Parts: sequence; structure tokens; C-alpha cells
Amino acid sequence: MKKRFIAGAVCPKCKAMDTLSLTKENGVEKVTCVSCGESMTQPEEHVAKEVRPYEQVIGVFKQD
Repeated sequence: MKKRFIAGAVCPKCKAMDTLSLTKENGVEKVTCVSCGESMTQPEEHVAKEVRPYEQVIGVFKQD
């Protein structure tokens, strides 16, 4: 997994500049602050379209 740093970006939590790294995994971009560990995710546009906004999850079933 390749990390790229975002020049000039400021962490919303610790306010440190130039500490945000960007990675992409399974079509989801993840930004992580290397200073405080705060992370944010954003799926690609085609992934976000697959989410059905008017449905709610009632439960998650696990298979043993």
C-alpha cells in the first residue's frame, strides 16, 4: 500500500500541518494524521452510489 502525503493540509483534530497521509484500499481513500492518528475515509464515487440511502441496517448476522 502506497502512502502519499498531502502538502499544506492541516489535521482537523491536532491542527498539525503536513502530517496527513493518503492511502487507497478497496476503492476507499483513507487520510490519516501521522501525528495524532486521526483518520477519515471517503469511498470513490461509484462505490458511494451503491449505498442505498433509504435503507437501514436492522442487524448483522455472523456465521459460525
